[in-house]
Amino acid sequence: MKIYDTEGFPNPIRVRIALKEKQMTDQVEFIPVDVPGGEHKRDAYLKKNPTGTVPALELDDGTIISECTAITEFLDHSSGTPVLTGETAKQRAIIHMMQRRAEVGLLDAVAAYFHHATPGLGPAVEGIQCAQWGEIQLQRARDGMRYFDDVLAKQPYLAGDKFTMADITAFAGLIFAGFAKINIPEDLVNLKTWHRRISQRPSIAGIE
Repeated sequence: MKIYDTEGFPNPIRVRIALKEKQMTDQVEFIPVDVPGGEHKRDAYLKKNPTGTVPALELDDGTIISECTAITEFLDHSSGTPVLTGETAKQRAIIHMMQRRAEVGLLDAVAAYFHHATPGLGPAVEGIQCAQWGEIQLQRARDGMRYFDDVLAKQPYLAGDKFTMADITAFAGLIFAGFAKINIPEDLVNLKTWHRRISQRPSIAGIE
């Protein structure tokens, strides 16, 4: 398998953490994509992934899978433990729900702030920007952090008592937040404690 990505970017981080959790990293060849240089918008890459996003997974039969949730779902069902997307119907639904909340309320919100209300990756990559929209998304990200702090007051992980893709997505969102200079508010002690604990996992240690 091949994964086209940009190391250190938030969505590629999600897939790389999942690969380490599943002990599948040695089954993948990583192909770097120069997103800051605009490579993801060029024809060669767009022929593989028309959305122009990273990461993208290329299977041995030539099938291309993009979107983090699709890639991690494939990886999770390609190998055994640990299971990151749930075993029962209820677990899978809850994990999917919490991962989506982590995407919309944190990772995507931070991304919108970064790409619209800051210089982002520069004019050659960013195109049209709307600073007002970016500031709205900044507040959405802060609200998301507060929501997850409330969740973590009741349970050790975002989807219950096990580490899942929801935690991976939220962690990647906080990495992006730190890069965009959005700090976790000091009073969100549950989120900060979770963040410190998650940072010590072998699949995550050293990423930040």
